[in-house]
Amino acid sequence: MKKIKGIIDRFEEGFAVVEIEGKTKDYPKGIFPREIQIGDVVYITGDKVEIDRRETKKLAKEIEDLMNEVWED
Repeated sequence: MKKIKGIIDRFEEGFAVVEIEGKTKDYPKGIFPREIQIGDVVYITGDKVEIDRRETKKLAKEIEDLMNEVWED
């Protein structure tokens, strides 16, 4: 079974909206770990979901660095 990498975009009415390669897809929220948060990097294989904490931290740092560049005087 194929492993899909995505980022949690938002939650809507029992679904997690996951961004995968620039597009979004809805998955039942029940297949995700309880601690899932917006912005988490996840790997989805069928109905199993793993959170990649290291990749999530790396992505958050990249976003923070970009924001700092934008707001520099």
